[in-house]
Amino acid sequence: MSERRPWLTRNLKIVSAVSLLQDAASELLYPLLPILLTTVLGAPAAVVGAVEGIAEGVAAVTKVVAGRLSDRWRKVPLIGLGYGLAAVGKVFVAAATVWPVVLLGRGVDRLGKGIRGAPRDSLLVVGIAPEQRGRAFGFHRAADTAGAVIGPLIALVGYELLDHQLRPLLWIAVVPAVLSAALVYLLREPPRAVSPSVVEERGTSVSKPPPLGRDFWRVVGVLGVFSLVNFPDALLLLRLHEIGFSVGQVILAYVGYNLVYTLLSYPAGVVADRLSAQQVVAGGLLVFAVVYAGLGLTTSHLAAWLLMAGYGAYAGLTDGVGKAWVSSLLPAGSQGAGQGIFQGILGVGILVAGVWAGLAWGGDGHLPLVVAGSVAGLVGLGLLVVRMPTRA
Repeated sequence: MSERRPWLTRNLKIVSAVSLLQDAASELLYPLLPILLTTVLGAPAAVVGAVEGIAEGVAAVTKVVAGRLSDRWRKVPLIGLGYGLAAVGKVFVAAATVWPVVLLGRGVDRLGKGIRGAPRDSLLVVGIAPEQRGRAFGFHRAADTAGAVIGPLIALVGYELLDHQLRPLLWIAVVPAVLSAALVYLLREPPRAVSPSVVEERGTSVSKPPPLGRDFWRVVGVLGVFSLVNFPDALLLLRLHEIGFSVGQVILAYVGYNLVYTLLSYPAGVVADRLSAQQVVAGGLLVFAVVYAGLGLTTSHLAAWLLMAGYGAYAGLTDGVGKAWVSSLLPAGSQGAGQGIFQGILGVGILVAGVWAGLAWGGDGHLPLVVAGSVAGLVGLGLLVVRMPTRA
């Protein structure tokens, strides 16, 4: 196995298992959040967008800092802290009786995500050649999203078995989150190599990370523009609820989205390695445009089911491939900083998108969905026409 798949390293397998468990916990909870906030706790739709947008904003700012730290310090403790905070955040959400406590819990959870993301992704690529990183990130995203299929299925079964009570399900989500944090400490971190660009600072040797480069900023800039219309998924689930989906149907639609996401992540990474990450991402953004505009215009349940499956295709085509694309533009000594900045910029974009979409949601959210789909379509078409860098 190791001879045929040199990219499938021990760390990649462990990180994938960690992510599967954590995503099972997060996605058990996530499709219930819009209903918890609006139905149980009485918050308006604007609060759903604000809670998720602010939570992603916390993660965004943290990713930038954690990425730079991970290039200088050991990565495993940062990853462990991140997954530990995610478990604590889920405890706050499970115990919440007013929506500000949900906001606090989501903030702590996303703080953990911000801390762990860049060091995890930079440790994940150690020993993997740039031309194989698409499939490595695709494998990781597939495992991660398999957890996002398992979690909502547990939520659906539990919702029926527990007589439609949400609160016990929120506590169940804490269990895989804790197991995920414990598994982190099986990771192996290679000895730190001394960079050629070592400078003397007050008599102490300090590694100076290589610059990120113009190509990196070009790609991140384009994807950052797209993130300004990429709402938190909670608003899409709220839209399904508003056009008549029951709680069980919302959860099943979310399962379908994650199932397609899981199935496409690895093949998308392989195609990106063989052809072009840019073209794969462009295709994903065009699918996103159809999905958002479609959800904004339709009230048909059948169409909504198909569009949510399409949303899974968008995620499978862009998430892991986008990270691999950026990774291939970065020098080895700046993988953490670069991934942190990239993921941080996307997080700030989602924060902005969540706030403006929540405020503009109105009675059913059709207007922000159509606007977002139109903008995403223009960005996707631009990526098909304008050639961007794909390797450092």
